[in-house]
Amino acid sequence: MDEKLDYHTLIDGDIPPWVMRFIKTTGKAVNEYGMIGANDDVLLSVSGGKDSLALALALSLRRKWLPIKYSLHGLMIDWLEHPIPKEAREPLMAYFKALNIDFTIVDEKQFSPTFDGFNCYLCARNRRRIMFEYCQDHGCHLVAMGHHLDDLVETTMINLCFRGRFETMRPKQDFFGGKISIIRPMIEVHENTTRRLSECYNLPTGKPVCPYDQTNIRASLKPIIGELVKMDPLTREHIYHAHGFLDTIEAK
Repeated sequence: MDEKLDYHTLIDGDIPPWVMRFIKTTGKAVNEYGMIGANDDVLLSVSGGKDSLALALALSLRRKWLPIKYSLHGLMIDWLEHPIPKEAREPLMAYFKALNIDFTIVDEKQFSPTFDGFNCYLCARNRRRIMFEYCQDHGCHLVAMGHHLDDLVETTMINLCFRGRFETMRPKQDFFGGKISIIRPMIEVHENTTRRLSECYNLPTGKPVCPYDQTNIRASLKPIIGELVKMDPLTREHIYHAHGFLDTIEAK
């Protein structure tokens, strides 16, 4: 089992090979898909969970050895109906300060009166709306989300098995004619890497409790994908490459 360490050791430059591989894998996707350029302002979509904190760490640390500069800002939406514990706020603020990332927590209503019922899709759409409005108000055109390879595979399976479409989240996706783009720098990173990072370095996770977190379709698919991986350890990579994202870029 990994020894429990403090995340400040990573910031100070004591980065073990497996963490460096994680950072380089994240940087590889950034470069492959042209996600971040010089002097860009990047808004991090912070859930408070292990994935968004891992993404913040990777994008912050890699700035130290890049020839270009870009700015990072973090925005966390704390749902009034399911707020994070009050004691979680200060550690999160300290974490982003240590990473030299401007960080804001906003309190918002999760259930919009315009919604007919409520589900995971509507929650995500409401979050995205708030993020886009923040970008417009603060001049950001990039929103970085902490989705990883497992998320992509699960989304693919949901769309394929339940909607009859071979679609998924894209590494980079433009909105409003390219005025705002969502980027997913960890799209080639396995979830077990972000989990190991969070557990080994005691990342100050403080994610709002979702009442559907363990009962939605995505949670039900995880063990099924796990069985496929037992048959072929590269199952996730095969599904990722089947979408041909890089082929589309090379054809341009």
